[in-house]
Amino acid sequence: MSQEDQGKVVTRVERKAALKTPPMYRVLLHNDDFTPREFVVLILQHVFHLSEARSTELMLYVHNNGVGVIGIYPFSVAETKVAEVAAASEKANFPLLVTLEPDSDPSDAGEGGDGDFDGPGSTP
Repeated sequence: MSQEDQGKVVTRVERKAALKTPPMYRVLLHNDDFTPREFVVLILQHVFHLSEARSTELMLYVHNNGVGVIGIYPFSVAETKVAEVAAASEKANFPLLVTLEPDSDPSDAGEGGDGDFDGPGSTP
């Protein structure tokens, strides 16, 4: 440091990058008349890490209503889970259908995760 630099105050302004919440996607489970209920429950437990009780509750909800939201995830996670279900279903020769769609409710963006489905026991 030269003598000219001594005594000077240097102010450094650091800019914080504005982090945007990634867009969230709903993973939907669709009812069909061919996939055994037990298989659906196992898929929900293994792929989505739901408890047996929650998996059974969701499976029955979808059976009675046609479709239900399994969870809300960032796109890459949702896409991976849909692919895992498709692979397991194909291997077992069942037509189980799980799809994804953009989450239209931004208030859910921070809540995503396993088990947020529109059914009994779910929160709006």
